[in-house]
Amino acid sequence: MAMEILYFAWVRQKVGQGAETLEPPAEVADVAGLMRWLAARSPGHAAAFAQPGQIRAAVNQEFCPPDHPVRPGDEVAFFPP
Repeated sequence: MAMEILYFAWVRQKVGQGAETLEPPAEVADVAGLMRWLAARSPGHAAAFAQPGQIRAAVNQEFCPPDHPVRPGDEVAFFPP
């Protein structure tokens, strides 16, 4: 099952789209791991996630820290602070 990934503000501009539905590999277990995996997807993703400390995340519309778990079916949103 996939995750819905949403991008806002300058994260969206760098990635080049506002949302995508993806199936990360099983080893992606938390927000930080998802960000690392996304950064390897394209140059735009790499630029967006180059400074992970500059990005906030929400899982299922709840703000969360980088060590928060992610699971198939989650909605994960990334945006500047």
